[in-house]
Amino acid sequence: MINYIIRRLLYVFPVLLGVNVLTFVLFFVVNSPDDMARMQLGDKHVTQAAIDNWKQQRGYDLPLLWNGTETGVQHISKTIFFEKSVGLFVFDFGLSDSGRDILADISQRMWPSLAIAIPSLIFGVLANITFALLLLFYRGSALEISGLFLCITLMSISGLFYIIIGQYFIGKLLVLTPISGYSPGLGAFKFILLPVFIGVVSGLGTGVRWYRTLFLEEAAKDYVKTAKAKGLSDLQVLFKHVLKNAMIPILTGIVVILPLLFMGSLITESFFGIPGLGSYTIDAINRQDFAIVRSMVFLGSFLYIIGLLMTDISYTLVDPRVRLE
Repeated sequence: MINYIIRRLLYVFPVLLGVNVLTFVLFFVVNSPDDMARMQLGDKHVTQAAIDNWKQQRGYDLPLLWNGTETGVQHISKTIFFEKSVGLFVFDFGLSDSGRDILADISQRMWPSLAIAIPSLIFGVLANITFALLLLFYRGSALEISGLFLCITLMSISGLFYIIIGQYFIGKLLVLTPISGYSPGLGAFKFILLPVFIGVVSGLGTGVRWYRTLFLEEAAKDYVKTAKAKGLSDLQVLFKHVLKNAMIPILTGIVVILPLLFMGSLITESFFGIPGLGSYTIDAINRQDFAIVRSMVFLGSFLYIIGLLMTDISYTLVDPRVRLE
């Protein structure tokens, strides 16, 4: 198992390097520092002097990959790639284009994102599995047909609709929760109730149908027929066999998104005024703060790769055949 984990760890750095290089090309080659300055200054007829001043203040006036005016290792170290991209590997995100410490902002804003994302994940998974098992238990009945119709209906509705309707009825008409805003500490509870509820409800349609498909695939296998032939009840077969053997694809869906919970939800945080990483990224895009956007792209890629690594490791715990291979 140790060798298996080591092999997976060795895959991480080349992938991150590729993401880093691709991000650098997109931000500094396809979109040159001069273009970035013009977009940031917001004037089509901005002078070259103003562009050069903007680039110098942010370190974008250096050569991209090779500095011919320097000597020794400074040929490489005094370049935009080294100063703006290499530091990302050690999570040195530097300063934003507005002069703020990006790592400090991330450390502060990650907690509101997690306060919404973790409860949404836990209650969402529990609700999806519960309703999927219920539909499987009453397979072929009017309850299953009604449940599938409801799932398709929920899937057909835009996520923005849930947010707008939830804010209007629950927040404005019933006044059960605040419509938007956030408070640190225990005061955050009343602000995250509505986003978490909407997150769970909006994911029911897709989640229940996906879990139901997994359970149906397991229920059609021979070991289930054997278990029923031995006299086990439908509930025992459902929970002791079907649910247990469907854990690998379930883990795939859960573990992969665990690190991405850190990144927050762009739409939810923006509509509810949550000061998390999702709204942080949206604000950076609106301000055209390229340093923040580039850092969040790299961080998101890193967390996704970690999620895939965690998935591979979880496979070895659930299915020993993966470890043996």
